[in-house]
Amino acid sequence: MPLSNRNGITDDPQPTSPEAQFFLAPESPLQRQYEALRCFFVEGLPSQEVATRFAYSPGAFRVLCHEFRHDPSKRARFFQTIRRGPQTAPARDRVRKLAVAMRKKNLSVYDIQRELAAAGHSISVNALSILLREEGFARLPRRRDEERPTIIKPEAAAVADVRQINLAPRSFRTRVGGLFLFVPLMRDINLSPVLEQARLPGSKMIPAEQALRSLLALKLIGKERNSHVMDLVFDQGIALFAGLNVVPKRSYLAAYSSRIDRRANLRLMGAWFDEVQGAGLPRGSSLDLDFHTVPANSQEEPLEKHYVSSRSRSQKGVLVFLARDATERVLCYANAGVPKAQRADEVERFVEFWHQHTGQLPAELVFDSQLTTQAHLNRLNKQHIRFITLRRRSKKMLGEIWSRPASAWRRITLPALTRTFRTPKVLDEPIHLKRYEGSLRQLTIIELGHEEPTIILTNHLRTAPATLVTRYAQRMLIENGISEAIQFFHLDALSSMVGLKVDFDLQITLMASSLYRLMAERIGREYQRAQAKKIFRNLLDVSATVQIEQRQITVRLDKRAHNPYLVASGLADHPTPMPWFGGKSLLFRFD
Repeated sequence: MPLSNRNGITDDPQPTSPEAQFFLAPESPLQRQYEALRCFFVEGLPSQEVATRFAYSPGAFRVLCHEFRHDPSKRARFFQTIRRGPQTAPARDRVRKLAVAMRKKNLSVYDIQRELAAAGHSISVNALSILLREEGFARLPRRRDEERPTIIKPEAAAVADVRQINLAPRSFRTRVGGLFLFVPLMRDINLSPVLEQARLPGSKMIPAEQALRSLLALKLIGKERNSHVMDLVFDQGIALFAGLNVVPKRSYLAAYSSRIDRRANLRLMGAWFDEVQGAGLPRGSSLDLDFHTVPANSQEEPLEKHYVSSRSRSQKGVLVFLARDATERVLCYANAGVPKAQRADEVERFVEFWHQHTGQLPAELVFDSQLTTQAHLNRLNKQHIRFITLRRRSKKMLGEIWSRPASAWRRITLPALTRTFRTPKVLDEPIHLKRYEGSLRQLTIIELGHEEPTIILTNHLRTAPATLVTRYAQRMLIENGISEAIQFFHLDALSSMVGLKVDFDLQITLMASSLYRLMAERIGREYQRAQAKKIFRNLLDVSATVQIEQRQITVRLDKRAHNPYLVASGLADHPTPMPWFGGKSLLFRFD
């Protein structure tokens, strides 16, 4: 007798393989329908036999055959095509008709995106490009300006030209009202001889003085890059400070610095050094020296790798040598692009510069252990220049230090009342170095807040240890000066990877630093030790109304809480002539 499976399908009594059983005894309803219809239409078996084999009633199987003959969808359900990826594009489908209609009007994908956004439909340019390709549209050829749709475009500013300066009476608002407070400070600084001595380039449209004032203005208000001048192209205040009809654009400022070579930078630094001293910025006797690496993220420029302290690694950059007047707390010398092979010689170049412009050698130099070599220390000593520096620690040296008996150490008291570690121990002894003629004084300090001892080398043979330790600790102020140059004057924000531009930008930074120090001296003791960032934020970042009249210019500064400091400084007491703006006098008023 024939056997019957669980679905009621009868099979021959002969045993079959599992593979054949998959077709002869289908388990899923859809496969059972397929096998039944195949037996009827392909193998030609009678309807009754097929219905019995696959457990259908005769009437149900006839209905199944009828639907298969007359409804094509019943056939497609047996084989489903697997479609990968999203099957619909709602973002494109919603705007498909509108986008096609707009493309027929010769609009680009950007024009279509703008029109759709105005109609409340948000879609990306990439999605629009795919939509147009799906609809068979090719890319538009380049169009003339008159063929493009009328849209709002950036307003073109006038070209900077000193011959187009407007001296007519008028009134306007400016965001840089505090910038004019530097005009009284620069009253005793004659830029004309400075520029003549530096031989900076200029043109009939933008003379050298106007170009320098434009760059200096950006430094004084803390603009990060020269390209950010585009934020101020319609501000008549900064143009008035520069002495032009409008401030020069970024392309001019970038190109201008490329026309200035290293020799011109050195001439500019020397001329400014002499001129700013006559304006009331005195010179101290002790100077802090240090190197700083301006990192350059570029593989194109032929730059050497230098250590970048802020990143604790070596990378390509421009090595900058800086000197800071420790007494007056101002950067006074800078040289960019120092090669590794010549970095030890920079201290002697600075000594030559100082002697040339002051007529005397620096009294004292303070620097760290990696700034120069023993041979250069010997040359400084022969010139009777006092120095304080650190000595590098070696394992042998540390072993000798810790082997000293307790009786060899002497406890001293530092004068700073706010120090946590005021009573360190000091080992004071003379030493001899291979490349140094004579003896040096070595101070080894412990219990100063560091795990390892601090070792100071100096040719101060009679100065008290507490004085030497305190003076070297003050050297950290040059780190504050470098930090100020980075944070406010944006020394590390390169507009180009070319070292030449870094060099010129560094000279403008020195000029701005000097002016801010003069400003701090004029304001009074409350701001004498303040950094440029704080002075600008509290006092100079103020808007103003400028009224130009026939013979004078009145700058009325908006009301601010710190304006009384400006009133007390005396900067606004007397009119200041502005020769670069028709000889009109500058007056200040406070609301």
